[in-house]
Amino acid sequence: MPLLEVKTMATATDRRAPSVPERPWKAFQAMAKPTGPVCNLDCQYCFYLEKEKLYAGQTTWAMPDAVLESYIRQYIEAQPVPTVCFGWQGGEPTLLGVEFFYKAVQLQKRYAGGKQITNALQTNGLLLDDRWGEFLAQNQFLVGLSIDGPRELHDRYRVSKGGQPTFDRVRHGLECLKRHRVEFNTLTVVHRHNADYPLEVYRFLKEAGSGFMQFIPLVERLAGDSNGEGMALAGPEAGDEAKVAPWSVEPRQYGKFLCAIFDEWVREDVGRYFIQTFDVALESWLGLPQGLCVFRETCGEAMVLEHNGDVYACDHYVYPGHRLGNLMQEPLAALANSTRQWQFGQDKRDRLPRQCRECAVRFACNGECPKHRFLRTPEGEPGLNYLCAGYKLFFGHIDPYMRFMARELSSARPPANVMEWARAQQENPASCAGAAEAD
Repeated sequence: MPLLEVKTMATATDRRAPSVPERPWKAFQAMAKPTGPVCNLDCQYCFYLEKEKLYAGQTTWAMPDAVLESYIRQYIEAQPVPTVCFGWQGGEPTLLGVEFFYKAVQLQKRYAGGKQITNALQTNGLLLDDRWGEFLAQNQFLVGLSIDGPRELHDRYRVSKGGQPTFDRVRHGLECLKRHRVEFNTLTVVHRHNADYPLEVYRFLKEAGSGFMQFIPLVERLAGDSNGEGMALAGPEAGDEAKVAPWSVEPRQYGKFLCAIFDEWVREDVGRYFIQTFDVALESWLGLPQGLCVFRETCGEAMVLEHNGDVYACDHYVYPGHRLGNLMQEPLAALANSTRQWQFGQDKRDRLPRQCRECAVRFACNGECPKHRFLRTPEGEPGLNYLCAGYKLFFGHIDPYMRFMARELSSARPPANVMEWARAQQENPASCAGAAEAD
């Protein structure tokens, strides 16, 4: 059901002034939220629904045609790479209907300039039907489907606006994607409830046909009376008075969740099922730049575009203090390459506490997302990641397997060889531990 156009704070035309970037152009991401925070679900743990308060008085939320066209043109022009990847998220982007994305695809073709264009759409799946399936398949969209596990786990928090369960409707959407052979992955939010059932979640996703899985830790804090924007959830810079929300996953609980899934995956499923956290970990053990921003040494290359053209530093930093500007008033490339955004990305590395800088698994973790760095070290230094204990547990647990797979890849052998080695380790741990150390 298409939404009406939003009243934008920008003008109807793109009033760009000439601007010279302060450093060489680089590729960047600017994930679009064409419906802003508007969604047809009322997930109790969602951090984005209350972003409506940033646009007080607004009643319609669809991205205007002028903003859409300017975004597509500027985003393609700004990328010094042959392939340009568009990401569409929300809120719930499918609320805009197939027509909006058909229009987006036509604009991409108009401004492609010889570059290859790809699209990724994150959805809760409720509105997916055969019309959507045909469009997504024809235009080769990669779809991320949000699902938190089997019925009793998914419906714990992912409910409709009337508080009704949504599992059956999401499964219907998933089957639609499969029926039309749309490439998809699943995104599972790991919260305090489903984190106690790692193998139930993993085996369910396999049975449902998900070959690519993302497990995202839920970490939110309650703001109390300290949030100037009137939001219930605390922003990244909130002080010690903000309390961890009761639905947030606990640190070691998350580490054990990942370990349990990894143990089954490494014995049975390497090369058959792909799990983002494990893939990125292998990049770390190979000494490669991590493909996921939370584990990279620096960040700042993944911004968010709101429905009205506002650009923010990051999906988790959509607050007035991190608004970079509006692409209808300033070039998107200039915002992405600004000193302010560059410094935001460098701070991820430079503000690590000493405990993190000296940590044995820093090469794999790099302090994870700055949004989660609200603890203090035993020495009282700020900036320790809330999930630190969980990541130490997980990265320590997978180390011998990762070294084995890294060695196989370096020797042009398939990393799936680790499965036989992992099964043998159960029978003779001492022997296999020595093999992991071998050249």
